[in-house]
Amino acid sequence: MIRLAVPLALIGLFVWVYTFIDCARTDEQRVRGLPKTLWIIIVILLPLIGSILWFAIGKGRKDRRLKPQSRPVYPDDDPAFLRKLGTDREQEERIRKLEEQLGELDDDNPKD
Repeated sequence: MIRLAVPLALIGLFVWVYTFIDCARTDEQRVRGLPKTLWIIIVILLPLIGSILWFAIGKGRKDRRLKPQSRPVYPDDDPAFLRKLGTDREQEERIRKLEEQLGELDDDNPKD
């Protein structure tokens, strides 16, 4: 009987610690039923029952329909950034001057 009790106690301890950490780190908007601090107290005082109640009732699921995952906007996908590039006269003038300087350097060093 002791051979079975020790592994079960270790599993119970692991589940309790995992539940406590999950409860503490869960965002306040995902907590259902009771305030988050009360859930933490329940998990601490009633380890096994509190863990079951937390995962069954307390922790809400992410609702992907209401809040879609946003992906990062890269500069070439951002219309505002692209408009800025198209109207930046100072940058266009600088590029033109650099091209002229490169052309002069090419003229000074003829190819063999």
